[in-house]
Amino acid sequence: MAVNEQDPLLRLRQVIAAGQAIVPSASSEAGSPEVGLAQASHLLLADAAPSALRMDAPTRFISSDQPVDLRSIYFAWLNRELAIPEYNAAAATLNAELGAAGARVQNLGFIERLDLITWLEGASDESEYIKPLVGDAEAAAAAAAAPATKAGAAAAAAVQARSGKGTLDPRLASIYDGERRMGDRNTVLRGVKPTDFSHVRKLAEPFLQRKTQSTASLVANTALSLNQKGPQRRPDPIILLSPSASSLLRMSNARSFLEDGKFVPPDAGASTVSMLHVQRVIRSVDPHRPMRFILVEGPEQFKPEYWNRVAAVFTTGQTWQFKNYKWSNPNELFKHVQGIFVGWRGDLPPDPVRDWGHRVLAAPVDRWRGHGLDSSRFRDKEAVESIWNTIELNMRSKGWRKDAAPTAI
Repeated sequence: MAVNEQDPLLRLRQVIAAGQAIVPSASSEAGSPEVGLAQASHLLLADAAPSALRMDAPTRFISSDQPVDLRSIYFAWLNRELAIPEYNAAAATLNAELGAAGARVQNLGFIERLDLITWLEGASDESEYIKPLVGDAEAAAAAAAAPATKAGAAAAAAVQARSGKGTLDPRLASIYDGERRMGDRNTVLRGVKPTDFSHVRKLAEPFLQRKTQSTASLVANTALSLNQKGPQRRPDPIILLSPSASSLLRMSNARSFLEDGKFVPPDAGASTVSMLHVQRVIRSVDPHRPMRFILVEGPEQFKPEYWNRVAAVFTTGQTWQFKNYKWSNPNELFKHVQGIFVGWRGDLPPDPVRDWGHRVLAAPVDRWRGHGLDSSRFRDKEAVESIWNTIELNMRSKGWRKDAAPTAI
């Protein structure tokens, strides 16, 4: 089996989407036995186009300004369900086994790992850490200009049809050769020959010269903005949950509460995940698309710039929660970040929460009586809306925009 020449990150995502087998192997030959990641030199992909990818192949996923190798990418995918401490321990164990071979698996940060897993499983088509594919347009143009044999023309059409989605495997191109090509409006009106419209610029020059100076300046500024590189993907805001066992809001019930407005006890659905995300439209920031919020219980893997993205901190009033925070003093912390306390309706918040004043929102929920036994659960949505309204006001005041996060909070 020849080593596949396609983009390894895209090939891995395609095989995962197809649900096909991925076999770490010490050889690139088909049917080679499976070995551990420390001994593997290739990944054998058993999809519609069986192929092999080198473990040390660099990918388009960038961490600390360096491309991450395929072994580290596949290791993160295999351990996607592990909490942060277990993931770090597994990486250390694998690196110890790789020591003799001179290789090393890269330990990704928790937000990098979340973005990677979300992209690989197809839940998102974009990632701030993945560089876009390059050369697809050039490959399509080269294929179109090749000698116009029947097979060559079919391959070129197939490559053009896949432009922007990765280079098409030649074997698939030969299969597409048997398909009937359907024309569209552009094909009928323009044909297959490229049309050169450069002469229009010369015809337009006399008209452009008659414009006033202000209009010319506006055109220049508009052209400059169109030629500049587009804005980067807006980073996702972060919400810190309390790791306390007494907290009413944990990883197991945070999504149902914050997204659906339904409170269930945190032990009703035990969860081993170390991070998750919820979506919410923040109208004063971006009314046209929902924002994705990353939920974690601790900042152990935070980079310094991540603190500018923290939109809220849920607390039970226990100050040990803030030991590893950028601001370990609660009074200082809640000057920068909105605090939220979720407690039972009718109970007074703990003394520390009351001492922190308006900087910490107290959101009461009705006591849990059991599934189908409590008719007052409709008030959960009222508590959730008050939480999101407070978060939205805080985000707007900190400088969140639809295309960027604040540079400081």
